[in-house]
This record gives sequence, structure tokens and C-alpha cells, in this order.
Amino acid sequence: MNDSKKLLFNAHNDANLLEWDPDNTFNRNPKDLETGLTKLFTRMLELQYRMYVEKKTSLLIILQGMDTSGKDGTIRHVITAFHPVSCRVETFKIPSTEDLAHDYLWRIHKVLPQRGFIGVFNRSHYEDVVEVRVQNLVPQTVWSQRYDQINQFERYMAENNVKVIKCFLHISKQEQKKRLLERLSDPAKRWKVNENDFKKRKKWDQYMQAYGDALSRCSTRWAPWYIIPANKKWFRDWAIAKIIVETLEQMKIKYPKYIPLKIKDNSKSI
Repeated sequence: MNDSKKLLFNAHNDANLLEWDPDNTFNRNPKDLETGLTKLFTRMLELQYRMYVEKKTSLLIILQGMDTSGKDGTIRHVITAFHPVSCRVETFKIPSTEDLAHDYLWRIHKVLPQRGFIGVFNRSHYEDVVEVRVQNLVPQTVWSQRYDQINQFERYMAENNVKVIKCFLHISKQEQKKRLLERLSDPAKRWKVNENDFKKRKKWDQYMQAYGDALSRCSTRWAPWYIIPANKKWFRDWAIAKIIVETLEQMKIKYPKYIPLKIKDNSKSI
């Protein structure tokens, strides 16, 4: 079994995130993966181009995780391997007034990738079963219904040729503390830290439970969850690139069929 298959979450089990080691690199080291990562980036670009010209399918990559888990870093170090002509990144922060005037999936649906494109979500509709739950923003009677709604929404995407892969970037509480302190000591990154980051740390166990339930309830055949050990950034990048490439290859994307040109006199028409 290859490493990416080991990261695929089995929805038949409860996701007790305490049982998943965020330091796990499957006995790999940075030197082992350096050349492999470069090859994966080349393959990502090739498959992206093939998808773009075929214009029959699209890919949605969802990145979720606690603050400092590496969502922005993944976008900088992995997603930038794609050409920006057909790759769009969307970030979901606190819903706007317009967002709140619609159902919670409205802001998601309107930015799904068009055919031939790759979409990347930095956070997503899973905020509506994690953040709203932990922060008690809506009643349990509301957020508890959303698991099934999300599964149906993602099935709708799959049935309309939008392939979905979801990556939970799993870091330890100790690693998060280390990264927060590193940001505070770096003038170029200090702006990223706010008081709310430390308030959320106090509810770490509640977030782990909420994420575990989201993974258990919403990892499906058509939209699987992967748990990415993210304490080691180099392994995180390789694992996500590997999953992306394998997913694109499974989609059997082909170049459009060539139709021979009917030209009577090639020398005069060129």
C-alpha cells in the first residue's frame, strides 16, 4: 500500500485524531522526497493542461485545518505548481452580510471550478459544521443536519463532473504553539497572529472532536477525506502533491480527439 492510500480516511471508523500521528512521515526524509516532489509538480502541470483543453471535468481541492496547520503554505509551495490560467484559489473567512442573506452553501456553490479548471478552497463549507459548532454560533439542531446536506451537495458535484478531494492538515497542539511563537518573533509574519488564535487554543479538544465528526460523517467514495500529517512541512507538501496527481490520473483525462483537416492544397493553405 502506498503512502497516499494510508492517508485516506476510512469513514467506517470514528476519526479519533489523537490516534493519528501528526509527525508521521512513513520513514521518509526530505532528501528522499525532494526529487519526487519536483516530478510530481511537472506531472501536475501536465495533467492540468490536459484537463484545461478537454473541458469536461474539474477538480476541487479542499484544505482544512487548525490555525497555522499550513493551508497558506500548501498553496504557496504546492498549488503554485499549477498554471494560474486555469487554477483559482478561494479563501473563506467570516461570512459577509450578503453570504448570511443566503443559505450557508451559497457562497461555496457560486465559486465552484468551471469545467477544465482546478479550484482550491482555503477553508470551506466545513466551517459550518466545525467553527459554528465549537463557537456555538448556531444550535446543534441546525449544524447536526448539515453533514447529510454536505454529503448530498458533494455528491451533486461528483455527478456533475467536479471531482472533490479534501485534505485535513493535522498538526499537534505543541506544534501550533511553536508556529505561533515563531510568527510573533518574525516582523514579516507577526501580522498573522491575533488574540483569537490563542482563544481558540483553549478549545483545542473541542475542535478535534468537531473535525473528527466531520471526517467520520463526510468522508465518502465520491468526496474522500485525507488526514495529512502536517507537523513536517516537507512531508505535507509531498503528500498533498501525490494525492493530487493520483486523483487527476484516476480521472482518465484525455486530449480532445483529433479531427483531420480537409485541405485540398496544403501548400496554398499554409
